[in-house]
Amino acid sequence: MASKTWKLGEVCRGGIIQVITTKSNVTIIGKDWDTSQGYNKGSNQSNAKEWTRKEMTTSSDNFHNEMMFFLEDLTTHYYASKIMEWIESKVDIKKYNQFGW
Repeated sequence: MASKTWKLGEVCRGGIIQVITTKSNVTIIGKDWDTSQGYNKGSNQSNAKEWTRKEMTTSSDNFHNEMMFFLEDLTTHYYASKIMEWIESKVDIKKYNQFGW
């Protein structure tokens, strides 16, 4: 299991994206910035309030696209791509060609 938190602030709805992966599952969590802990990226945001979540198995036919759509709803394409690169480095993804096989 691997997890990582991106504290993106203004370029992200809510400000924080947390990703938790296992070998075959991915959970993306959108959190609101906890301003009581401070406003800088070094502040402790472990108790930030969760407001959205997406869980998927990596064997889903449309895993990459659905995760990218969800991430791009939370943040910019640039950060969504960086987060997907990290996810793909941590999990086994069933790859399909354009014909679905």
